[in-house]
Amino acid sequence: MRFIAKKHWYHREIIDQTNFLTFCAEFIYIYILLCALVIKTTIQCHSQPHFKPDLPSRPPQNLSYNTASMLFQPQNSSHPALAQKGPLPPYKNHTICSHLEPTPDEALEDRALLDAIVWPKPPAPTSLNQTSDPVHSLFAILPSKGGRERRVGDQLEALVQMQDFQGRPKHYGGDFLVARLHSPKLGAGVAGTVVDHLNGSYSALFPLLWEGPAQVTITMVHSSEAVAVLQRLREQRSDRFFFRSLFRSGKLSENTVCNMCLPHNRPQEPLCNYTDLHTGEPWYCLKPKRLSCDTRINHFKGGYKKDLVTNKEALLFQSRVNIKVVIHASGPDRIDVLPKKIDDSELRNRSIEAGPVKYNPAGYYYKGSWRSFDGTPVRQFDAKSITQCLTGKVMNMYGDSTMRQWFEYLRAFVPEFNLRSTSWTGPLMAVDCQHNILLNYRSHNVPIGFPTIIASELRYVANELDRLPGGPNTVVALSLWAHFSPYPVEVYIRRMRHIRRALERLLVRGPGTLVIIRSPNLRALDKEYSLNHSDWFSLQLGRVLRNMFMGLAVVFVDAWEMTLAHHSPHNIHPPPDIIKNTINLVLTQVCPAKKS
Repeated sequence: MRFIAKKHWYHREIIDQTNFLTFCAEFIYIYILLCALVIKTTIQCHSQPHFKPDLPSRPPQNLSYNTASMLFQPQNSSHPALAQKGPLPPYKNHTICSHLEPTPDEALEDRALLDAIVWPKPPAPTSLNQTSDPVHSLFAILPSKGGRERRVGDQLEALVQMQDFQGRPKHYGGDFLVARLHSPKLGAGVAGTVVDHLNGSYSALFPLLWEGPAQVTITMVHSSEAVAVLQRLREQRSDRFFFRSLFRSGKLSENTVCNMCLPHNRPQEPLCNYTDLHTGEPWYCLKPKRLSCDTRINHFKGGYKKDLVTNKEALLFQSRVNIKVVIHASGPDRIDVLPKKIDDSELRNRSIEAGPVKYNPAGYYYKGSWRSFDGTPVRQFDAKSITQCLTGKVMNMYGDSTMRQWFEYLRAFVPEFNLRSTSWTGPLMAVDCQHNILLNYRSHNVPIGFPTIIASELRYVANELDRLPGGPNTVVALSLWAHFSPYPVEVYIRRMRHIRRALERLLVRGPGTLVIIRSPNLRALDKEYSLNHSDWFSLQLGRVLRNMFMGLAVVFVDAWEMTLAHHSPHNIHPPPDIIKNTINLVLTQVCPAKKS
């Protein structure tokens, strides 16, 4: 069902003391009419077996939208393109907003996006002993074809066999593994890709990109059994992360619980409706007992709900036991890579095709610097060249704290203009009048778990994009993902859909606008963070993000690979070395090297 803008729908106080009696009277009146209709229909049906009464197809005009929505539920319709393939299972919308059903076209896209991130579900284990154990599991580097030496341009394959805590081989897939090929001596590293064979074995594939030593590291982030728990939490317990807002008028103040769709979870309590008028994005707070909804002052993180998993499930999330534990090799875990033979025709025929899948990463580190896999040189920027590159440019950065890191890096070269906002939440601005440089950062709107944010500073990114004129001197950078992981994927899809539409309008309005989208990255995990912000959630959102913006004139920065390939411990906020390489990559897009 589309979001319908009716006057009554946007009343800030859904039920208050002044209209409660009117609401009850309307409801009772409609209830009596329906009862009379049912009695009349029953009598007619007994006398006329083939008679089918016509029920109204839309709410009566004299009903408020709130009353009508309780009496008439919208019908789901299937897309014509899918109807030709036979009956489809009903679309399962896991969002917690029952009134925000997607349109048929949106539902079709949702289905395709969700199908692209389907994860195999394991059988239910009877005990921890039957689950994946990284200590008992092993990997082995497979020999190259014909036993030939390995050279730059080849593909390396390592075979992983997962075993349980009793040392027995697993016979089904679904474990979440990550792989890295690296050389501390050379300051080199590249992310590998993992192929799940759905029988307890996995292939980790790596392109060989540098000459010299290379070491394989494979890590189990979560067992398949743990991922199944995360799937359940995402779909059924999206209320596990909650927020609060302060309401104040004079000497009176109250704070109440807020979340994306409280009417679904708290139907008996009066609510304040802060649904955005332009995008339809929902947000609600429980109404203060003594204050009006217009007295909302701020928004802040409330916390996590506890006891989300059973005692048996909790055993699946133990640090240094089954959360991000390295899997050991059954033999050598490193190789020596020889230089590529330029004149060897045999080598040209087998280049990067030794394994079952050809894998091309976004890039790799060598001597501490990031290099693009496609061969485009990544420029190295210092203070002078950063200023030269940004001269005459306006760079607008929107998103979570991983995007704020970009602003913080650049403000060392562009003086910050004090807007008297907090450094954590923003908005932030840096201005260089001499070189006509303007940098802006603004956090995205709810759900966002920052410390206190003034309510008037909560802005939806799509609305902010619609305010930009755009053009060749405009750069837009986006990073929205970290605060969406506790919610069903459809919530993220809906938000990205609004942003995509706004970007399409911007690119038409301002041709030449450079749009850069940053992917999620890996982070440190313990039990609590795993249940709410696991890398598995981030991986899934990253795939959705890339699929949704595919075909649009945007540049992707693969922060996932840039953190996985690096030697630093995983952190939600990557260390300065990674940020420096990221900014070099971004500015290379802003100011590409001149062709000779």
